Formats: sequence, structure tokens, C-alpha cells
Amino acid sequence: MEQRLMELIVLALKNHATDIHFTLKQQKVMIELRINKQLFSVKSKIDDDRFYRYLMYRANLDLALRSLPQTGHFNIMIKDQKISLRFACLNSQDISCGVLRLLNNHEKLMLGDLCDDRRIISCFKQICQLSTGLIIFSGPTSSGKTTTLYTILQHIQHKKIYTLEDPIEVYDDHYVQLQINEANNFNYAQGIKQLMRHDPDIIMIGEIRDDIAAKMAIRCALTGHLVFTTIHAANCLLAIERMLELGVLRLQLKDCLSYVFNQRLVQSYDSYTGLYEVLTPKEINYFFKYEQLPEYHEDIETIFKKNR
Repeated sequence: MEQRLMELIVLALKNHATDIHFTLKQQKVMIELRINKQLFSVKSKIDDDRFYRYLMYRANLDLALRSLPQTGHFNIMIKDQKISLRFACLNSQDISCGVLRLLNNHEKLMLGDLCDDRRIISCFKQICQLSTGLIIFSGPTSSGKTTTLYTILQHIQHKKIYTLEDPIEVYDDHYVQLQINEANNFNYAQGIKQLMRHDPDIIMIGEIRDDIAAKMAIRCALTGHLVFTTIHAANCLLAIERMLELGVLRLQLKDCLSYVFNQRLVQSYDSYTGLYEVLTPKEINYFFKYEQLPEYHEDIETIFKKNR
């Protein structure tokens, strides 16, 4: 089983896949790689149904709780490189589905590698000079938010950086990374409480998923820290509205919000590059004053259409 795992991970790394999908039906398993947002089939083996259960075992999932969705994590070593994996599974009456995500297969990039827009690169560089405020990166799943965020954090020097993540997607000794563990009562509120005792310069909250994480992000920014986070939203304006829906006070958000980004990935030759919508401090102030964005502002869909 371990050899089969190695085969699939090496294949995924070779093809720059982000996920390995498993669909188990009547003891037959279909395996697919997620590459550049598309699924490609992998030849299955006769005992892949046993391999599926082996993945559950490696991820410390409860094989007896097949009726409930479960998620677990584990690591493997390939050529002296630690590969961090997350395995999530769920079951219907006839089908079991699992997704094995490769969490730390991101290549380290420079700021200039993220996109071709000099205005956006200039914003990234300005962010690296800030000492306080809230920076939100938004977009759909697999739009490159994590890659952008980690690239910017890598560019910041001489600062004490702490992260709260669920899960940790890219391991890096450039900063202190803490894994959220709800089962052990270590949530975002507890994490922020502990971090405040360590005199952080920068706090990264992996993803805003609920009202607790949203309010913790605001609290940290209002107390003089620079906070980075991500949230799922279709454009910059909806990212702000999503924060308000989660119970953040409008005045507090206005006082601490510095930049909002939304992004998509587009193919450029043999690789992908980012397209970014950005709300600068000037545009954010305009929005909170007039309840709309300036006429000159282009949302992400307009930018995306221009670059197709």
C-alpha cells in the first residue's frame, strides 16, 4: 500500500497536480488527478479499494464512521522532501469519495512572478512596508490565493510572523505556523489569545470561514498588527460584504481595512499567471463613504474578459 501511495504522489508531483480524486463504487475505484482545474484519469489497480481504506488509516480517520464526512492529515518523505497531505472522504448510499490534496507542493516565487501588471506588483511591495492594517485576499477555490499570500510573506524581512491555519498548506521555517485543532479546543479565538503573548508583528489567518475568525482578524488589526487573511468571494466588493455578513462592525472594518484583492488564474504559454482586482485604501474609503466603488474601478470579471 505504501508503494502505491508513493507511485501516485510522484505522478502527481511530476504533473503539477493539486489533488488526487478517488471514487469507490461496488469495490471498483476510479482515480483522477486535478491538473490545471481539469481531471485526468489514472489507471487503477485491482486492490485500490484496499488502498482507499489504507488512506483513511494513514489520515487517522475512523473506519467505523463511514456515514460521516471526515478529514485527516499525514506526511510522507519523497527524495528527502516532506510532502504534507490532507485526505477528506464522504459517503453516499452507494458511492464513497475521497480527495487527497498535496498541501506543500507550491514553488517559491518572487513578487514579479505572480502577475504581469506593474500596478499590482507595486501594491504588493507597498503591503510589505505596512506595519498595521487588514489585507484580504479573495477568490474562488484554486485561484491561487495561498500562493500569492505566501509569496508576499516570504518577501517581508525582519518581522516576527505567526500563522493560524486549518490546515497548514505550505510549511516554511520563515515564520511560526500553528495548526487549528477544534477537537482539542484550539480554535482561532484560542490561537489569537496565545499569539498576542508573543509580540507578533504580522499575523496570518489562513481563511475566514465563520464569524469567530472574522472578528479575530478585525481585533488583531485594530490592536496595531498587520493581518493577512483569505476569504471565498467572487470579487472585492463581495469580500467586504462577506465580512459584514459575518458580523463584523462596519466602522471597525472601515478603520482597519487596508487592501482587498480578488484573483483568477489564466494560462500563459506553458504556465499560469494571476489576474488581480484590487481595492486600494483610496477606493476603500470611497466605498464606505458613497456605498459604491469609483466609476474607474474595474472588477475581476472585466479584467478577466480583457485577458482571455
